[in-house]
Amino acid sequence: MLNLTMLPLLVELPPLPTLRETALIMPEIILTLFACAALVLDVALPRGKKQVTAYLSLVGLGFVALALAQQVMGVAERLPVSAFYGMLFIDGLSVVFRFVFIVAAAFSILYSIRYLEFEREQRGEYYALILFSTLGMMFVAVSGDLISLFVSFELMSLSVYVLVGYLKRDGRSNEAAMKYFLTGIFSSALILYGLSLVYGVTGHTNLGLIAETIADYVQGAGAENGDPRLLLLVAMVLVAAGLLFKIAAVPFHMWAPDAYEGAPTTVTAFMSVGPKAGAYVLLARMLLFALAPLREMQDLPGWAAMLTVVAVLTMTIGNLAAVTQDNVKRLLAYSSIAHAGYILLGIVSGTPMGYQGVAFHIMTYTLMNTGVFAVIIALHRQGVIGEKLDDLNGLFAKAPSVAVLMLIFVLGLAGIPATAGFVGKYLLFGSLIQSGKPWLTYVAVIAVLNAVVAFYYYARFLRAMFLNPPSENLADAAPLLLTPGVRAAMVVSAAAVLFFGIYPQPLIDVAEIVAGSITTVYAQSPGIAVR
Repeated sequence: MLNLTMLPLLVELPPLPTLRETALIMPEIILTLFACAALVLDVALPRGKKQVTAYLSLVGLGFVALALAQQVMGVAERLPVSAFYGMLFIDGLSVVFRFVFIVAAAFSILYSIRYLEFEREQRGEYYALILFSTLGMMFVAVSGDLISLFVSFELMSLSVYVLVGYLKRDGRSNEAAMKYFLTGIFSSALILYGLSLVYGVTGHTNLGLIAETIADYVQGAGAENGDPRLLLLVAMVLVAAGLLFKIAAVPFHMWAPDAYEGAPTTVTAFMSVGPKAGAYVLLARMLLFALAPLREMQDLPGWAAMLTVVAVLTMTIGNLAAVTQDNVKRLLAYSSIAHAGYILLGIVSGTPMGYQGVAFHIMTYTLMNTGVFAVIIALHRQGVIGEKLDDLNGLFAKAPSVAVLMLIFVLGLAGIPATAGFVGKYLLFGSLIQSGKPWLTYVAVIAVLNAVVAFYYYARFLRAMFLNPPSENLADAAPLLLTPGVRAAMVVSAAAVLFFGIYPQPLIDVAEIVAGSITTVYAQSPGIAVR
């Protein structure tokens, strides 16, 4: 019998990860345990007690937030930190956005409890899928390698595909899930093909090493066998196209209105903030870190010019299409498309102010958009679907407190002064002027005009709630029922929208952490060790 212990060791194995490195993913480990526990608990609980899984999930997210806060206090002085042979990379961007993902998931779960009870679809697998999707987002935020980025992104996406079709007896939900799944796997194929080209050209999967190699190619070094920039340009287009699918940017936006309308409203609320924020993080990792040297090239177009055209088309087409919508969920789908264009402007500007605007707008958009969907979920009751603008008619007379909360959220989305939405747009639009490039100044003018168009369709919400009389079919409708937890979450969100609109400095400081991590030279990351 062959004794394997006698064979010579041909390859020196790298050392195993230390406990200190493992502690860096403690929030993700806790989230994984609670997601699995939600599945097990769903089997053990009797029918009628499934909502306990929701409360367990909320408790789990609380523990994850505490673990993340403890981790931040432990490594704040030595960020960025790399571990697991460069697969894990923790910087300001990953820290801030992991908190954003936790908040988005917590609000979505809280708003889902009553909705699923009404639909008689209360099952633990729903909350487990939200947790697994959040887990994928969190790993996207801390990944420093192409392989871990793609696998994490697919974990996030696959969970959402299932959630969109969660209402099995609803034909619209099934249709939306199929459309979203088909377009989603197509975009994933584009991303994977682009990443394979990046690896083939550079020979690395580590984002920092990729950036170093591409920088050498752009400067003319290491190109003895031909100019690899053309192939890198193709890879950049494929990766960007796949990610633009995920954030529903024009011309890859066609799936969003159908998916938003057909999915359960609680799932629409979740996918409009959480997974989209995860896609923005991946977009930032690829364009602002790994492919940063391809931003502008002397004799070839860079990704900045491409993204500028996409941003202008996205916010313009999104706003113009939203004007004609009567279905609230489709209107908000086109609104989210327009907001994707605004966020892309901050990336295009290439300034710290623009990166601050991206982070600030995503954080506040999470509060405003989930708040709007919370009101729509509250409108869903016996005899009322709550998805038409007419369902908002006379809301102030029937539920004045809910109408006022909706007013705050809508004004924030419209970017009215004294709301956080105004500050986010100010940072994004102002960064274009700060860049000092004349053509970006014209883009800023287009963005302001788009904001004026957006105010028109947001004003339709206000007219329906405060000026229109209640529709005939709503005269005998059941009153709105809000649990204390949902009402408290809506009040906290509205208060935050107003507070950060009047005094935005605390959140701007947080956004500055993200901007600082982006402007730091990422190529140094492979040499950073856990201390």
